[in-house]
Amino acid sequence: MASSAFSASRIVHQEYIARIRYSNVLPPPPNPPKLLDIPNTGLASGQYTTPGFATRLARDQPLNIEADAELGMPLDLVGMPGIFDGDESSIQAPLHPPQLHPHDRALLRPLATLGKPKFSDTGVSFLRRTEYISSGFTSKARMEGTTSAKGLVDTRKPKLVQNLPADRESPAYIKAQVEKGFETAATNLKDRTRVRHPTKRNVQLVDAVPLIPDLDAFPDAGGYVLLKFLTNPVPPSSTYDARVESSVLRPADPTEAEIEMKEAARQAYELDPHNNPAPDEKIQYEMFMPDTVTDAKNIKRKFDVLDPEHDDRDLYSQFDEETGKGAFRLKRLRGYETVQTSGGTDDKYDEYVVIAMHDGTDGLHQKAAHYYPVVQRSSIRPQRTKNIQKMRHNISGEEEEVLDMVDLSIVDPSAETKQVMEGFKTWPYGENHEDDAEREAAEVEEALSEADAEGEDDDLNSPVRPSLGGKTIASRVQSDEEDDDDNESLHSED
Repeated sequence: MASSAFSASRIVHQEYIARIRYSNVLPPPPNPPKLLDIPNTGLASGQYTTPGFATRLARDQPLNIEADAELGMPLDLVGMPGIFDGDESSIQAPLHPPQLHPHDRALLRPLATLGKPKFSDTGVSFLRRTEYISSGFTSKARMEGTTSAKGLVDTRKPKLVQNLPADRESPAYIKAQVEKGFETAATNLKDRTRVRHPTKRNVQLVDAVPLIPDLDAFPDAGGYVLLKFLTNPVPPSSTYDARVESSVLRPADPTEAEIEMKEAARQAYELDPHNNPAPDEKIQYEMFMPDTVTDAKNIKRKFDVLDPEHDDRDLYSQFDEETGKGAFRLKRLRGYETVQTSGGTDDKYDEYVVIAMHDGTDGLHQKAAHYYPVVQRSSIRPQRTKNIQKMRHNISGEEEEVLDMVDLSIVDPSAETKQVMEGFKTWPYGENHEDDAEREAAEVEEALSEADAEGEDDDLNSPVRPSLGGKTIASRVQSDEEDDDDNESLHSED
């Protein structure tokens, strides 16, 4: 009796999992649609993409409910054939629907086929808590159950591990790699059948041209600027608008008050970067575009030195007889601002360069692939509304003048500009950069000489140091009682 009573009073806890789904279908709109007359300013203006557009629209457009006998949907059955004779085929769906177009079949797929495929959970027991169910787990367990990984033998040849030097930035290693590259190129040019593509094994070498810089095309800035539009600057169309290539981006000069604010924000950020935001380094641009495609083509012809008529004054859209100068009239499109900017004169050859192929038939370039440095890369977008207001009404409260159009005249560079452009042929990174590099090399050499002077008092000649970049450096130190030429350095070629 005691055992049966104990078993009857024992409670067995069991867990039950039920999956319940609740539908959250939006109710139909209470009122019929209302057509509004909204000016089409395009997505580039930012009017329709702001969060407050829908709120402002609902506030400005009150509900106008007009109840009538037909509830806003009049039904006119007079024009329906046979409707009064009992034939309702004109207002019903056809018995034989039209044939579905193959492009529309993907739109009628069942809901079960949409989304990610669901893997079957076969082989997994019920109510497993701390275990993830996936196809990878099932296949892995099945693989381990049939084949032992220890019994597999790798029959492939072991890869040869190249012993890399300890200092890959040393001048000796860099010089050896450069010389090795020239030797490999010379060997491949002798026998072009040995050249293989690094990734595509089925392609063959058709032609080989040298890769050289185009020294005659260096601008006065020492390189080119790569700009990327985040939005289409012109309305979408089925044809390409060639006016974009002949447009002008004019940097907007900041006011003195804006310069002072940026400098104050920069100093505050340097003192306390955790509590002060980083200064706004955006660059403002104004975009000007020619009116017609003909003007855009004529602008490119004025820059083409191979065009025999590039000096013809009839190419200009307007010409002043008094001054004897022509110009292209460009209208302002909109303002732009930078979103991301990178690059500089010190690394203009490191990441991106522009490569142009010349076949050697123009008489100016040899047959080669010419590369051009990129000093700056920027992504620009249409100017925000707050920045437009800030530009129109500056900090001092005075209204700033905004150019509506500009006149573009194409002239030859001045003598000073040509001198700057010629300087980049000798100093690719600029004359100031070369002076800084020589100054750093002199400081390193002076530091090495001072170290030898501290270690040796009476010895005139210090031990020869290892070669640096193909040169052997030795030092000679004189006492203070001798001549004033202290710490004189001797350089000898290897």
